[in-house]
Amino acid sequence: MDDLSSSLLCQESDAYLEEGGDELEYQLVGSRHDCGVSEDEYVGILVEREIVLGFRTDETLVFGDWMKRARMEAINWILKTRATLGFCFETAYLSVTYFDRFLSRRSIDSEKCWAIQLLSIACLSLAAKMEECNVPALSEFKLDDYSFEGKVIQKMELLVLSTLEWKMGIITPFDFLSCFITKLCKESPPSPTFSKTMQLIFTTMKEVNLMDQKPSVIAAAATLVAMDQKLTMDAVELKMSSIPQHWLLEPKDVFEYYNLIQRLHEEDTKRDTHTPIDVTDSSRVTSSAAMAKRRRLTFNDDEGSSHGKGQG
Repeated sequence: MDDLSSSLLCQESDAYLEEGGDELEYQLVGSRHDCGVSEDEYVGILVEREIVLGFRTDETLVFGDWMKRARMEAINWILKTRATLGFCFETAYLSVTYFDRFLSRRSIDSEKCWAIQLLSIACLSLAAKMEECNVPALSEFKLDDYSFEGKVIQKMELLVLSTLEWKMGIITPFDFLSCFITKLCKESPPSPTFSKTMQLIFTTMKEVNLMDQKPSVIAAAATLVAMDQKLTMDAVELKMSSIPQHWLLEPKDVFEYYNLIQRLHEEDTKRDTHTPIDVTDSSRVTSSAAMAKRRRLTFNDDEGSSHGKGQG
């Protein structure tokens, strides 16, 4: 049995949950809801925290073709379930951040599709607990191919929590959008700017590891693309100078991501299967009327006990 299987099968004590819960509560209270500082000061705090959280490209981490396909399927399920359960878009993005952060620290053996799906449920459930006022029961997180018992999902949640060191108050691009849109638009921002920026962020999310770039860079680049698709490096640098704590943001990184977002968006719109993410409507999603027969996975299931190999 490999390390990940062993981690899932172990019994976690109540003391471990209580210890982690204190850290989780601290992250929730302290990460996004500080009201004792100005907006500019708060942006500065967020930018500095990004560095601590370790958002940077890891050249040693390369997803193979199987993992890329599995990740795309996981994201599509997360987006579908977000709409079905009425979650906000921030919850979906945060869950994918957990997903990518987990895979940057642990690997899952190829072709273990059930493990990826279990990880998807755990990440979305944890993100919902961080972002949503009303969190549905685990039985509401439905898959087409498997039906996981609640205790299996809970153990996967614990594995995610421990792997991420209980640091669940992770910064996302949405923490910066309000400020960046206001600062980067010299005049009053046009009404579609926010929804366009959201669309670009989610299009990019499907194609890149969210741990590869700082959320502030993603937010700035997506906002600039939503406003103007013909900016030069000099123009980007000039606009970035209006951002508080802009010296902590490299204009070169923003410009590179600005170009990446444009390319990915153009490629996405050319695909026959392209389906825009309607950020103005979070209520409608067409679920499959005929669900495939689900295989029940328990700890005694031979395939279910073959989890991916844990790394260090």
